[in-house]
Amino acid sequence: MRIATATMYQLATQALLSQQAALAKSQNQIATGKRVQTPSDDPVAAVQLHELARAQSQYEQYDKNSTAVTGRLQLEEQALADAGTVLQRARELVVQANTATLSDGDRKSIATELKARLDELMSIGNRKDSNGEYLFSGYSSATQPFARGASGSVQYFGDSGARGVEVDAGLQIQDSDPGNQLFMNIPAGNGLFVNAARAANTGSGVIDAGSVTSRAAWVPDAYTVSFTTPGTWQVTDSGGASVASGNYSSGGAIAFRGVQVGITGAPAAGDQFTVSSAGTQDVFTTLDGIVNALQAGASTDAQRAQFNSALNGSLQQLDQANNQLLNVRSQVGARLSTLDDGNSSRATQLTDLQTAAGQLGDLDYAAAVSKMSQQYVGLQAAQQSFASIGKLSLFNYL
Repeated sequence: MRIATATMYQLATQALLSQQAALAKSQNQIATGKRVQTPSDDPVAAVQLHELARAQSQYEQYDKNSTAVTGRLQLEEQALADAGTVLQRARELVVQANTATLSDGDRKSIATELKARLDELMSIGNRKDSNGEYLFSGYSSATQPFARGASGSVQYFGDSGARGVEVDAGLQIQDSDPGNQLFMNIPAGNGLFVNAARAANTGSGVIDAGSVTSRAAWVPDAYTVSFTTPGTWQVTDSGGASVASGNYSSGGAIAFRGVQVGITGAPAAGDQFTVSSAGTQDVFTTLDGIVNALQAGASTDAQRAQFNSALNGSLQQLDQANNQLLNVRSQVGARLSTLDDGNSSRATQLTDLQTAAGQLGDLDYAAAVSKMSQQYVGLQAAQQSFASIGKLSLFNYL
């Protein structure tokens, strides 16, 4: 009898504990709103939920990356807009300085403002993001990109790298542009050739920026336009061979090998002008050259001609620098547009993942409450049965 009673007691205890565990599980499901608490609740659903959670975590990381890239690109876009404003003001000042009625004192005042605009441009090039990293240093984001070197000229101390950040599966977006691409490697002249007046000229001839009539006919070289007399000119290549010649008229085109230049004023016999293949020039050197020319002044016709030729070339160089900024700014805008499209697509995909996860793992509250009520009744019955068996065991013992 004792053995049978003990067995009944154990069975009642197990039943009571089982009912308590089932009720606790239902209560926990209702509290969390999740049907699948452990893999044993639904092994197939648990595996699927794990994969959905992994995908959701990945998309959330893409969101964080996209936000960071967007922030840097917006800062870059503003910096490029500000740099464009500086260059536009510099161009206005150069046009003003090229007016014949201005005195050397007036031009020195313009030089003072231009120097301030140059310093402002350097400051823009040295801007940082919200994390204290330089925008335009390439991979070397802790290094200040622009500073004056020992020679006094502005130098670039970053690198040519551009960080790509993954913002979606297989999609990387460049979060900035290196400063040498923006401010240093500016095509010189019109991108094909660059003009200059020889420093030893004694006449008042001023050369313009020139233009291209046929790229196919252009042969890269260093050409010299020489005035054999005040009324005749000859173009020679770097080897001294004659390329073209003609009679001079102020403002008339001097054309050869797919290009043409215009010279105004009164060149003297022996004056020379160069037309050379274009390389690159940084915008800081351009502005430094303008400042130096304005501060030097011009008192003779020959000096004024040199001055005017230099400013003509500088205007073209400022336009090239501004075009460079506009090109990069359009690329930044395209990247921001791509990010916006990706954000919209990712938001939809995250919603789909959350819906799928909800269908697999979320609790049916009505069914769960009904089940919990049944479990509670079962628990009460088990408790009553346990109490009865306990009394019977005690009675028999006594």
